[in-house]
Amino acid sequence: MRKPFLFLLSAVVLTVLWTATSVNASTNPPFQPGEKLTFNLRWGVFSAGTAILEVHPMAELNGEEVYHFSLTVRTNSFVDRIYKVRDRIDAYATSDMGASALYRKKQREGRHERDILVTFDLDEGKALYSNFGKEDDPIDIKPNTFDPLSVFYAFRMQPVEENSTVQLYVTDGKELQLGEGRIGRREKIRVPAGEFEAILVEPDMRDVGGVFEESDDATLQIWLSDDDRRIPVRLSSKVVVGSFHADLIEIDGEERASLPDPPSVRRRR
Repeated sequence: MRKPFLFLLSAVVLTVLWTATSVNASTNPPFQPGEKLTFNLRWGVFSAGTAILEVHPMAELNGEEVYHFSLTVRTNSFVDRIYKVRDRIDAYATSDMGASALYRKKQREGRHERDILVTFDLDEGKALYSNFGKEDDPIDIKPNTFDPLSVFYAFRMQPVEENSTVQLYVTDGKELQLGEGRIGRREKIRVPAGEFEAILVEPDMRDVGGVFEESDDATLQIWLSDDDRRIPVRLSSKVVVGSFHADLIEIDGEERASLPDPPSVRRRR
């Protein structure tokens, strides 16, 4: 069960978010603190769990105001008996949405646990990865480099044109990659949250490992609402281990309690 769920949680929910272009800092963001998007995750015909994307109140990191985004993923009670997943990602980006500032991933999948922290030194052009406090060597990054979660919000600030290609540098702290996505057709998409005019985005999977690397005809698609908000309404993929889907079931909703902030981050009051 490990490969299917690593694929579902990491590849579908995160890798797809690597499709982006350069950020226009003068553009008013289409997202505001308090936005919460809830998705139902499915593996084939089986409901597997939920994923929630949230925009939190502005925070302060090293004296600078930053955006705070989070992604939480959890399996349902049925899947918990097979392979329990409780993942949480917190990402912080500069107030002009020009680059990432901090990335934290607390991961519990079956017996596997990680507590990953990636700090971004934008002046030196470095990113430093650690897991449970054990640091790797820093890697070089480019200007306007984002983590795998913040890049999704950067993409939402951009105009989208059919039959175009967009790119952005993305890192998880281990390596720097140039994410590329193709903007495709417009169509109506019906999900539990409602019916949306949407535009299709298809990431280039050549540099993605895991299940994608093992599948000669792997596909990965995301449908974004075709309006100024660019809300993801559906994620879909097909690989050697099966088909995976994430459908939007709720926008906003009840307030969720946040996990404690990582070191050096202070909540704006």
